[in-house]
Amino acid sequence: MLGMALAALDGTIVSTAVPQIVGDLGGFAVFSWLFSGYLLAVTVTLPVYGKLSDTFGRKPVLIAGIILFLVGSLLCATAWSMASLIAFRVVQGLGGGALQGTVQTIAADLYPLKERPRIQAKLSTVWATSSVAGPALGGLLAGYADWRWIFLINLPVGAVALWLVIRYLREPGRTAPAPAPAPAAEPGPGSGPGPESGSGSGSGSGSVRVSGPVSVPVTSGARAGRSLRHRIDWAGALGVFATGALLLTALVQGGVAWPWLSAPSLAFFGGSAVLAAVTVVIERRAAEPIIPGWVWRRRTIAAVNLALGALGLLMVAPTVFLPTYAQSVLGLGPIAAGFVLSAMTLSWPVSAALSNRVYNRVGFRQTAVIGISLALLILLAFPLLPFPGQAWQPALIMLLLGCALGLFQLPLIIGVQATVGWSERGTATASILFCRQVGQSVGAAVFGAVANAVLASRLADPPSPGLPRDLDSVSHALENPAALTAEAAEYLRRAVDAAVDRVYLGAALAAALALLVLLVLAPKRFPVIAEKDTD
Repeated sequence: MLGMALAALDGTIVSTAVPQIVGDLGGFAVFSWLFSGYLLAVTVTLPVYGKLSDTFGRKPVLIAGIILFLVGSLLCATAWSMASLIAFRVVQGLGGGALQGTVQTIAADLYPLKERPRIQAKLSTVWATSSVAGPALGGLLAGYADWRWIFLINLPVGAVALWLVIRYLREPGRTAPAPAPAPAAEPGPGSGPGPESGSGSGSGSGSVRVSGPVSVPVTSGARAGRSLRHRIDWAGALGVFATGALLLTALVQGGVAWPWLSAPSLAFFGGSAVLAAVTVVIERRAAEPIIPGWVWRRRTIAAVNLALGALGLLMVAPTVFLPTYAQSVLGLGPIAAGFVLSAMTLSWPVSAALSNRVYNRVGFRQTAVIGISLALLILLAFPLLPFPGQAWQPALIMLLLGCALGLFQLPLIIGVQATVGWSERGTATASILFCRQVGQSVGAAVFGAVANAVLASRLADPPSPGLPRDLDSVSHALENPAALTAEAAEYLRRAVDAAVDRVYLGAALAAALALLVLLVLAPKRFPVIAEKDTD
């Protein structure tokens, strides 16, 4: 939880310190890369760390990630320019990718299926707390100390996390692919612990039959890594990193730094497509690929990858556009707007913790179908809110949305982790988290374009000249309403309201896409591997 807190806090604590950072280092034109650079590094390294954790164990990968994150934090605190700070944020992100994926995988390793919702809910509370406390802590440190302390504060937290991991984390016994793997048919429903079970109960030696490579028992921890000779797919790792970096840069900067159909945008998209094709060729020839083909050949994992990608899309609506709606339309301050959003982050972990009571009865897929169906209806309700409305109305929407998404995301993650053995769990977990991150980047680009298009349409015939025509400019104008006439301020608020309504309709479309994927592609019952309860 402390390791997860490092990555969770870092995503929110920097936002409120941006004015002080820009005032000290300059670089206002490129400060958005403080967030984009970190996001890029986290996203593109998730598959790499997932494969490394399957190959060498979770503990060494987690330790390396914490150390790299702390080195990046220390470097950020010593930054002398905006360019150096952005570069050091990328170093932080390289460590953050190890933290996000590996912690989720360790939770599945250490806890049996029936206990995973409880520990996953605790991990979710870390993100919920960080989303509320991060901006306040960042503003406090930047206002009363120095902005560099928002990075230095990671050092003691990380040091304690590192000590606890080194001293107390003991990886359980695991299985690894046999030298000559033979494919096995995906098992159907059967007997075994958990809500859904596949073939292959544990034998006396501790090996299990899985859908894919035949498993053989090996020792745990570092000894297992030494007893098996692995070949690291460095070419594939570089290909995944380069492809993801070009694609996410194109998505993040398109429509912001350059027009979507400009030469730089087309060059980045074209380059990412070429690199993706090259990476596929490399991965097909690799003995131990970073992203193995079974990630997309198995119906369960492929369906969850796509469903979580759609979740990343729809999450852009509340996390990016709701604060703007709360401040520009409802007239709330930044702190009050944050509390409107926090209603979702408070109900989500509670719903996730209770989700096992549902999927133990109806199964993983059906629980996720219930959750995303409710989310679809809730997202469709947002455009029906009155204008300008009261703060409790969107807060209630967010509270209900958190309950619905808690039933959707966690059963899918736990379900996928339960269908693979130890030697595949890190790769499978990283795959679904990677798809969610990519979906969020795509959503930010697509919904940003939608919001700006609606604003441009609404502001085509303004009541007074000189009104802004994009979402950011409108938000800044409404921060100083004294400079606007009452008629102009009302006009801008209605334009923002219309733009955010369209974004929520787009989020509802993403929810419908996730629902369709689950109904059409996901198996009715996940092929869960029978497991032994361990101390």
